[in-house]
Amino acid sequence: MSSATLEIQGISRRFGEVVALDELNIKIKPGELVALLGPSGCGKTTALRIVAGLESTDSGHVLLRGKDMTEVSANHRNMGMVFQAYSLFPNLNAEENVAFGLQMRKVPKLNRLTKARELLEVVGLNTQAKRFPHQLSGGQQQRVALARALAIEPDVLLLDEPLSALDAQVRANLREEIRRLQLSLGTTTLFVTHDQEEAMSISDRVGVMNNGRLEQIASPDELYNKPATAFVASFVGLMNRLPGVLNSQIVEVLGQRISVAENDLANGAVKVLIRPERVSVIQKTGENNAKVITRSFLGASSRIICEMRDGTVIQSLVASAGTGSLNPGDEVKLVIDEHDVLVANV
Repeated sequence: MSSATLEIQGISRRFGEVVALDELNIKIKPGELVALLGPSGCGKTTALRIVAGLESTDSGHVLLRGKDMTEVSANHRNMGMVFQAYSLFPNLNAEENVAFGLQMRKVPKLNRLTKARELLEVVGLNTQAKRFPHQLSGGQQQRVALARALAIEPDVLLLDEPLSALDAQVRANLREEIRRLQLSLGTTTLFVTHDQEEAMSISDRVGVMNNGRLEQIASPDELYNKPATAFVASFVGLMNRLPGVLNSQIVEVLGQRISVAENDLANGAVKVLIRPERVSVIQKTGENNAKVITRSFLGASSRIICEMRDGTVIQSLVASAGTGSLNPGDEVKLVIDEHDVLVANV
């Protein structure tokens, strides 16, 4: 498979008064898998359709291998696309569906069917080659759609929420399969999803979008541990939002004084953003400041939800060992890990 650099340079798109994209800039390196993550209506699918050539842009450029493709039609961009709907031809079997793109490119029948069989074997469907779409499960149909997109040896693979119609277990298995294939083939890939677990588990980098703007693009680890904005912090993973008071880059929260990450907020009341795993639950201290509401056993860890004296509800994620004796109503002390925290306006 080929691999190429994809650049999105200053792309903007309006639909009437609605700003779908506002100066979007992303550079994807050869062989890299980048996910665009965000809520419905944030602009991620519009960005993907512009890259594919299925949507026009008001301004900006799409570059492939350094060549401006903005005005190039979709069928001349050499990009493979997998949609949320499987979009298989019901009158063609799996093998014929995979070979369809090659047929449109006038590849000889023997060559295209050989290629189709190879790719069906790669996605684990070589024994279903003669089956029609209605004879395949949802997960199998999506594998056929993926093989069809890869058959043309695209410079870029575009995935538009391809797993959202599948049940949880099939979705988890197929996303790992997509990542395995992407790594083995080295295909530059742009993946659009609203599922943060999906994006974080298989991507080299994740771009979080909000109201048409890219809030942050970074590796999954950096995105989770060093969110650039309050929106990113709240959207990626679970987050406690606690009342606090900011004074000269120090915030007072739960009776503790903790340094804050760089920000431009004025001193005064703020919301302090704390990950559940950074809240410790200490039992029988005589300095209790909360009571347990529920404890959920999750295997190696447990989620403990507590209520402070002022009614504030806090989640904590701690190792299960030693928490088995906690019961609803037990008095405990909550302590925040003293590491730079993120603050936001109230």
